Amino acid sequence: MAARGVQEGRDGRRRGFKVAGLALTGALLLGAGAAGWAYWHLNGNIKSVDIDGALGDDRPARPVAVPSASPSASPVPTGALNLLVLGSDSRSGEENRELGGGDSGGARSDTAMVVHLDAGRTAATVVSIPRDTLVERPACPLPSGGTTRAASGAMFNTAYELGGPVCAVKTVESLTGVRMDRYVEVDFSGFADLVDALGGVTVTTDVDIDDDKSHLHLDAGTHHLDGTEALGLARTRYGLEGGSDLARIELQHKLVKALLEQISATDLLADPARLYQVADALTGSLTTDTGLDSLGELTNLGRSLGDLDADDVRTLTMPVLPAPSDPNRVVADQPDAAELWESLR
Repeated sequence: MAARGVQEGRDGRRRGFKVAGLALTGALLLGAGAAGWAYWHLNGNIKSVDIDGALGDDRPARPVAVPSASPSASPVPTGALNLLVLGSDSRSGEENRELGGGDSGGARSDTAMVVHLDAGRTAATVVSIPRDTLVERPACPLPSGGTTRAASGAMFNTAYELGGPVCAVKTVESLTGVRMDRYVEVDFSGFADLVDALGGVTVTTDVDIDDDKSHLHLDAGTHHLDGTEALGLARTRYGLEGGSDLARIELQHKLVKALLEQISATDLLADPARLYQVADALTGSLTTDTGLDSLGELTNLGRSLGDLDADDVRTLTMPVLPAPSDPNRVVADQPDAAELWESLR
C-alpha cells in the first residue's frame, strides 16, 4: 500500500459536471411537467432521513453565509455547500451475490466522498475517504432510541453499518471538523440501473482486473461497461495489485468521470423516453437528508451546477498512512489531512 493516498485529477477538455447538472434539471422538470402521475412517481422514489433533527446542535458550525447582492434575482442557490455522498449496499442473499456484493445481510457503505462546492458553484473539490481508515467513531443516536457505542480505532465504514446515515454524517464531521450541509446516498443497484438507462459507460483501465468477488474480469484497456459491470468496477479491489482500497478509489474516480462523459454524450433532452428512464433510475437510487427530498429541491441543486465545468473539479483522496497497529488499515496523515479539511470549511 502506498504511504500516501493523495490522488488528484483534472480534465479541462470535459464538461460532464455542467451537463450532469443540466440533465438532472431537465429530467426532474420532465417529471413535473409531463403528467401528474410522473411527477408523483419520481417524487415518491426519493427516500430521506432527518439528519439535522437527529444530530441537533452537536455539530461543526455552519459557515457564515455571504449575502447575495440581489437576493431576489434568482431562486437558484449559489453559496458554498458540503455534501456527503455515500455508495451503499443493503441487499442480502442471492440478489446481492448476483450483483457482485458480499454475503452479509447488513447494510454497508464502502464508498464515501465529501463534495465541496465553492461559493458561486463554479468550482468543486471531491475528497474520497477510504473505507479502511481507522477513526474515532462517536456515539450516534439511533432511530429506535438510544445510541451506538463510541469506539477508538474503528473502521470508518462501520459507522454506517451500525448507525446508518446519521452516524455516517456524525463520524465524517468528527473526522473532518467540516459540517455536512447535505447528505446523498446512492444505492448500488440503483446505480447499475442508472448506467443501463444511459446506455453504459466507457472506461479505460491501466491494469488487468480479475476479481471473482465483484464478478469483474477485464484486460487492461478501454471497455464499454453495462450497469452490472460498472458496479463491479466500483466495488473491485481484490483483483487489483495488493487489494488496495486506494487503488479502488482511483477506479471510482475514473468511473465518475466516465459517467459524466456519458451523460454529456447523450442528448437526453431530445429523447423524452430515455430522459424519464434516467430520471426514474436516478431518483429511485437516492436517499437524501430532508433538505433534498423533493423534485423541487433536487432541481434547484441541479440548476445551481449549470456553470460548473470539469476543469474546475478536483478529485482527491484524503491523505493517509498505513496504520501502526495494522498494515492493512490506514490512518489520516497529519497535518496534511487537517489542512485539506480546513480548506473546505
